[in-house]
Amino acid sequence: MSDLGELLRKARDQRGLTLDDIQETTKIRKRYLEAIESGDHTVLPGPFYVRAFVKNYSEAVGLDPDEVLRLYQHEVPAAPVEQIAEPMVVRSPRRVKSQSSERLGKIGFNVMMWSFLILIVVVIWVYVINKDSDGPKQVDNSTNITDASEPPVKNEDGVAGGSTNAPTNEPVAPTPTEAPTTVVFGSKVGKADQYDIGPIGKLHKVEVKVAGGRSWLEVRTESNKGEKLYSKNAEDGTTESFDLNGVIYINVGRADLIEIKVDGVLVPDGDRATSKKVLLQPLSGGSETPEGTITPSNDANQSQ
Repeated sequence: MSDLGELLRKARDQRGLTLDDIQETTKIRKRYLEAIESGDHTVLPGPFYVRAFVKNYSEAVGLDPDEVLRLYQHEVPAAPVEQIAEPMVVRSPRRVKSQSSERLGKIGFNVMMWSFLILIVVVIWVYVINKDSDGPKQVDNSTNITDASEPPVKNEDGVAGGSTNAPTNEPVAPTPTEAPTTVVFGSKVGKADQYDIGPIGKLHKVEVKVAGGRSWLEVRTESNKGEKLYSKNAEDGTTESFDLNGVIYINVGRADLIEIKVDGVLVPDGDRATSKKVLLQPLSGGSETPEGTITPSNDANQSQ
């Protein structure tokens, strides 16, 4: 067994996966996966497929494919050099229109023009009808302006007045509205993308949904070495929710099959068939910038 195959096999065993699981995730035949682990590349279709299969295998077991190919480049054949050929100018064939097609085209054009004219006439007619029906309405003179026929009651000063409970002009306090959740890219922390979650003081809810197939999903607190909240191959349709009480680290095997939302706001993950690592950091202090984003005062860039 080659060093590369031993590395991939150990990573697969650590995650509790079988070759059948890898075959279902990567769509690579099991005999090709066995050949990669044993180092027998003659079974594979060609050098290009060796690199592609090793890369997909590495992503499925949570390894960095570029780092694996760099460390074991002596075992993986180099990618073939593409030959650049001059593009040949191909003239598009002239379309020959028959008399029947031209006649049908003229009929269709005439029908469209007449339909447009009829539509304009209908719109003008509806507008005129509605304008005439919106004329001034006469007031029914038989209706009394007020129900009371008694004279107004005078107050102590002899001045006629109405009710003693006069309305006050005190301003009514507006009902406060909750600030919307913001997801702002902060920085690159190691191999993870850090996003600052606002506003400050709001209890956020993180939702991770798997759609389209099985994918590796790992959720931890603080960093990739923090407390494990979820770690396994998630089936299609799986939905997991977490309270964002602190920094959350999320590692997925297939970003195109994973959807991460914070309070319903989508976290961009590239949407590619590769692994993705994300750090979600709730804002806990700082000041607002002129653009409305929050500058955090705590330093979460130490976690990864």
